[in-house]
Amino acid sequence: MPPTAALARFLPFLAWWPRVTRATLRADANAALIGAIVVLPQGVAFATLAGLPPEYGLYCAMVPAVVAALFGSSWHAVTGPTNAVSLYVFATLAPLAAPGSTQYISLALTLAFMSGAIMLAMGLLRMGRLVNFVSHTVVVGFTAGAAVLIVASQLRNFFGVHVETGSSFLSTLRNFLAQALEANPYAVLIGVVTLVAGAVARRALPKAPYMIVALVTGGVAGFALNTWLTPEQTGIRTLGPLPGALPALSVPDLSADTLKSLMGIAFGVTLLSLTEAMSIARAVALRAGQHIDANQEFVGQGLANMAASVFSGYPSSASFNRSGLNYEAGARTPLAAALSAPFLVVVAFAVAPLLAHLPLATMAALLFMVAWGLFDVAALRAILRASRSEAAVLVFTFAATLLMNLEVAILVGVTLSLLLYLNRTSRPQMRAMAPDPRHSERRFGPVKQGVSECPQLKIMTVEGSIYFGAVDHVESHFETLREVAREQKHLLVVARNINFLDIAGAETLAREARARRWGGGRLWLQGLRLPAEDVLRNGGFLAEMGEDSVFRDKREAIARVFERLDPAICARCRARVFQECASRPLVGEP
Repeated sequence: MPPTAALARFLPFLAWWPRVTRATLRADANAALIGAIVVLPQGVAFATLAGLPPEYGLYCAMVPAVVAALFGSSWHAVTGPTNAVSLYVFATLAPLAAPGSTQYISLALTLAFMSGAIMLAMGLLRMGRLVNFVSHTVVVGFTAGAAVLIVASQLRNFFGVHVETGSSFLSTLRNFLAQALEANPYAVLIGVVTLVAGAVARRALPKAPYMIVALVTGGVAGFALNTWLTPEQTGIRTLGPLPGALPALSVPDLSADTLKSLMGIAFGVTLLSLTEAMSIARAVALRAGQHIDANQEFVGQGLANMAASVFSGYPSSASFNRSGLNYEAGARTPLAAALSAPFLVVVAFAVAPLLAHLPLATMAALLFMVAWGLFDVAALRAILRASRSEAAVLVFTFAATLLMNLEVAILVGVTLSLLLYLNRTSRPQMRAMAPDPRHSERRFGPVKQGVSECPQLKIMTVEGSIYFGAVDHVESHFETLREVAREQKHLLVVARNINFLDIAGAETLAREARARRWGGGRLWLQGLRLPAEDVLRNGGFLAEMGEDSVFRDKREAIARVFERLDPAICARCRARVFQECASRPLVGEP
């Protein structure tokens, strides 16, 4: 292996760096500048959502974005603060410390380090496929629930009422309804103006970043009201001054007590962050014609989160909005995501004094728009119409997101999806088959009108896997066949569609072979796949069933089984199911 290729396994940017040219650099710089402008209001909004000072959202979009771009595999994914992860941080850490406090910030830094270390370990251990167990339905249900939680968390800022932070969804809703009549009309006015400006800009100015338009409009409206009436009269709360744009070095708390208290939360944010990152990376890669290395994405996200913990950041992931925007803006290489960080520093220094006057109602309105974007109406409608079981997973995941801890909600959705999958695979289809006389080669087909079965041989196909979860269904079907079709003492299983066979499944086939032998017949297998045959042979089951009971070819199977059939019964059978039946004359024929 050439040295460059070997190094590229550990330093992925070496693989795409030669693709950087003057033309790609210009395209990447343009996309990076647009991304830096867009992430400014998002970073502030998401940090507020996470219960952290607003500047932490900007810090989270700097160093982590560079690290993920250098060590991930996606050309277009942009890492930084996201709505779902920010909400998760707030919902899980608020019960442990007061949001915005020194202890709370320390916990957020530590959580970033722990989740990053878990992601890195999973990537190095080649566990990238595990994220596939989080189904699309779970993600849709979770994000819809997260959207409702975002709205609930910002009701106090939008309406200017006091609702205790860290409360559950139901408590927050109950407290808000109790104070709804005390809402600050000026704060509500600012929020509505921001929403209207964003909606109009999104429809009338599709090429303009609508969140920037909404933020500027809301900020100007708040400043105008406070100037006209005075802040004391309006009661409009603002962000206040932001510290410098450059992130300070920070140290996560790695004490045993802190690690113990955050371990479950860290696994939850890892699952959420990786699911979000991989979903985004794959969606954009599909449009760009790129192959994504899941293990390398795990490594990139892990290193990005660990970097966030030492550069005043909190848990991050790839962003839906910014990754799609990066691709649409013409980014050609991951350099675009890396360049967005220095551009963000410049932009933040330029507008930091203005952000101090930004009303919290404007930030709440921005988050309302983010929440609305999380409702994938088309996906929700498709899931609800397509399958009752998938609809149940969607509803339960959505409800669990609102009523349980978020890490538990994700696990509830994943568990339900796996249970439904196991339930489906535990009932493999078992259908009776027979040669079709209307076909010249008498191919096997389902037993139906015009197709007769052999009175001595039952032919059936098994479509699915015979494993520990399916043996009860398979054994019940076998027992039913022996009871209702006593004369069909022989059973030929067309096994080409048996995808997987474990020890429990092999024992089931061996028991059926014994039962058939005791009844004067045999169990035969045709078209068995080699891995399944190896399980039977290596476990000693094939020797018990008989080496001559397995056939590769259908013609050979019928010919050999036909030799075992009772000629006296064949002499009375007028169905003539098999071509071989012509060799045995009927009673009364010469």
